[in-house]
Amino acid sequence: MNDDEIADLMRYSSSNELYIVNKNDRIIKLKCPFKVKAKYNIGGLVKDEIVLVTKVKITRELQSAYIIKNQAYYCHHFVIL
Repeated sequence: MNDDEIADLMRYSSSNELYIVNKNDRIIKLKCPFKVKAKYNIGGLVKDEIVLVTKVKITRELQSAYIIKNQAYYCHHFVIL
């Protein structure tokens, strides 16, 4: 994606919330900060550590990233609690 396409996409999203489908197939909105648990050791985090996501960002490849302790991590490294 180029910068203009990303800017257009960002107009419809917020870095302070995340929409997910829960186990009952309902869409819910999580507002930052929300808790996640690390699946394994990554960066300065240890496996099973529970941390707060302060922002949700998107990469140029359209992958979600969580901002945790001022560091960006791909969302697939975590389980939402």
